[in-house]
Amino acid sequence: MKILINIPTWLGDAVMCTPSILKLVELHPNCEITLIGSMISNEALKTLPNVTNTIIDDSKKSSMRLLGLQKLASKLQGFDFSITFRQSISSALLLKLTGCPIRIGLGKWYQSFLLTHDYERPKSTHQVQIYTSILEQFFKEKFTPKDMYLNFEKFRYPKKTIGINPGASYGNAKRWYPKKFAQVAIELSKQADIIIFGGPAEVDIAKDIEIILIESNITNFKNLAGKTKVDELISKIAGLDLFVTGDSGPMHVATAYQIPLVSIFGPTDPEHTHPWQHKNHIMINKKLDCAPCMKRKCPLEHHQCMKDIGSQEVIEASLKLLNL
Repeated sequence: MKILINIPTWLGDAVMCTPSILKLVELHPNCEITLIGSMISNEALKTLPNVTNTIIDDSKKSSMRLLGLQKLASKLQGFDFSITFRQSISSALLLKLTGCPIRIGLGKWYQSFLLTHDYERPKSTHQVQIYTSILEQFFKEKFTPKDMYLNFEKFRYPKKTIGINPGASYGNAKRWYPKKFAQVAIELSKQADIIIFGGPAEVDIAKDIEIILIESNITNFKNLAGKTKVDELISKIAGLDLFVTGDSGPMHVATAYQIPLVSIFGPTDPEHTHPWQHKNHIMINKKLDCAPCMKRKCPLEHHQCMKDIGSQEVIEASLKLLNL
């Protein structure tokens, strides 16, 4: 069986759909899977079992999106089964244009004529379970989602190493403060080497942390923000002894490898995106009345959900996970 999977755009969402992909492989062990999605998501999931091909969805670059989708669909022929984990009309239209006879996903009213099987999105549940629900509704069977999974070799550090990740996609409201991250890094540098992670959008934030560490005479650290490819990012997170992060894609990468984890939640909903089935994790969340607001910027302009989280409680949580 040839299966086409339209995977989520963002790294964290892509990692959260891996239990569903593993379930498909379990149900069809001889299948051949083609992934279509963003460069980041494809790179993260390209080594999953039964994945034989990855294609980047660059249809947005076309001056006419429909023509871009048609051109892309012309490369995606001969599939027996297709599923989209993206709830957008473009993703459903792409599957329709491929001519695949089975096209499943979470539908909205405008997608129902594009998908052969469109299902309602469950409410108040984790994103992993939302993705799994698509398969449950199609196969009419209840599934217990597995752990999230990535298939990259762990980087071997020469000594104990802790990662901090000050960035988060989808707006500044999810980000804890560089000064507080630096305070955590300074204290934890007494126990281990420190690595600052981040993508191109976090280079300035990471530099702010780096400056504070240098001014504090901390030398056992590296700033890798904006310097790692996706496979290198995953491999280096996978080899850590501890990871301190906000609600972000790298948080889910660390969860896939069960790296001891301190997660910092503010405006986002931990019920929806908490580290899935993590066995060695401490979440810090003030649970304010105004949270989760799910906004890119604080609508009340005080950002207390993040301001109220002190560096000392993050340090204490980190030391607890390090058994110190």
